[in-house]
Amino acid sequence: MQFKKIHFLIVALWAFLVILGLSSRSFFPIDETRYATVAWNMWQSGDYLVPYLNGVAYSHKPPLLFWLMNLGWKVFGVNDWWPRLIPSLFALASVLVTRKIAALLWPNEHAIKDSASLILISCGLWVVYSTALMFDMMIAFFTVLGIWGLLLALKKHKNGWLLLALAIGGGLLAKGPTILLQLLPVALLAPFWNKNAEHNLNAKNWYLPILFAVLGGAVIALLWAIPAGIHGGAQYQHDIFWGQTADRMVNSFAHKRPVWWYLAASPLLLFPWLFLGSFWRGLANSKAIHNEFGLRFCLTWLIPVFVAFSLISGKQVHYVLPIFPAIALIIARLVSHNKTISKLDLAPICIAFIALGGVLLYLPHYAQSHGVSVTNWIHLPPWPGLFAIILGAFLYFSPKKSISSTISTTSIATILLVAVTMFALLRTAGEAYDVRPISYQVKALQTNNIPVAVIGKYAGTYDFVGRLKQPPENIETSGVTPWFEAHADGRVIAFFDQKNKPEQAEFTQHYKGQFIAILTRPQWLDLHTATQQNADAP
Repeated sequence: MQFKKIHFLIVALWAFLVILGLSSRSFFPIDETRYATVAWNMWQSGDYLVPYLNGVAYSHKPPLLFWLMNLGWKVFGVNDWWPRLIPSLFALASVLVTRKIAALLWPNEHAIKDSASLILISCGLWVVYSTALMFDMMIAFFTVLGIWGLLLALKKHKNGWLLLALAIGGGLLAKGPTILLQLLPVALLAPFWNKNAEHNLNAKNWYLPILFAVLGGAVIALLWAIPAGIHGGAQYQHDIFWGQTADRMVNSFAHKRPVWWYLAASPLLLFPWLFLGSFWRGLANSKAIHNEFGLRFCLTWLIPVFVAFSLISGKQVHYVLPIFPAIALIIARLVSHNKTISKLDLAPICIAFIALGGVLLYLPHYAQSHGVSVTNWIHLPPWPGLFAIILGAFLYFSPKKSISSTISTTSIATILLVAVTMFALLRTAGEAYDVRPISYQVKALQTNNIPVAVIGKYAGTYDFVGRLKQPPENIETSGVTPWFEAHADGRVIAFFDQKNKPEQAEFTQHYKGQFIAILTRPQWLDLHTATQQNADAP
């Protein structure tokens, strides 16, 4: 595939995902709404050193994402689309840098960079998170930037170590020390991937520059952290330098998932590429893997990080996104050993498409029989499932030409399938994952100077979406009555399941598996009285 065509295809697929994502949904609670609110608080206060949430210094994440959101608002004005575009831009940049890495690893195999970039941009989890307001696409970008820097340094390019330092510094400002886990193992394990002495690496020309790059990256992060710690006070200083790192290590072992969890989930996370038969045939050729520098390098990049995340009990699917470029490169290289991708190679992918279509067709029946009504899956139309089945059949019966054209076709089909499935599920879910209605209601109350409080933990869910000037007060259930005594005309926001949904409320909406209700004082007292009577009944 020609240079211009492959770049046009990559950008076109990316633009399709971005446009569909921006037009089909708002900010997902609670992560996206929380991060947007932290940036909104930064915008309102003008304090760009220390992020805040609910009036408290927010030490859970470094400020780079919040800075970028505010930078865009300075240019375009405050809007909803810019924050969600930022991770998408990092996702696109990650794909393009992955092409650079492939060109350095396999300079004589031009088709690999095309295949790797298309495989990466169409991996199921990558598609889902390409438009998510999260930190992982930023870390993925700084990871591939650091890997690119390492390979340039290997080739004696003067900018290689500078790129590595910038990648470490950017990663530290994006999500903290996790960038070191992404980059240092492959850098330090050079004796494995360089075991044929293709490059003369020693302490002076390799390990000492790595140390300087780490120190340079740390200096970049400290240029923010030191003044932020001074400005934010002793507690914030403790949290950003030590507390959050220690707490996250404790919490990661407190939310247990089994060691094999990522491995078991990988066919879905990497959908559909682990179903490609030619990948497994290439993987069986262990001699090629053992003797080839590029594959050894990618495996050294992938395996230590994958093992580390597997051993840590607290697992989330998006944690492993930064190693997806390594996986895409490995798949592309192993597939390139074959001259073509046959129907037999593609059959498992086609079956996976058809199986997903069957699941989508069955989902409304499952929702009906199991009482899953809040997310409205019972009303999911049949066309997404039929579309998946048609795509699977099309892939199988379409003419098989070169590896590049087959991977291009499969990538397009995968992105269409994942995007359409997400769109259909979101449309049927309705308000269950859309906090705009209640956020606008809270905004209207505050505009009329009516106090509002949220019962239970509050993560800034409504602040940015509703453009609130101040967050609702946060109270516990035991404090509702005293709060109403002080604010007789106030409103409280409470959460209820299907069985306990209040009959009388000023406002209600679906929210994930629950209902949100806005209650006046009389409505709260009536509900509280009814609850007590039910509790006292024999």
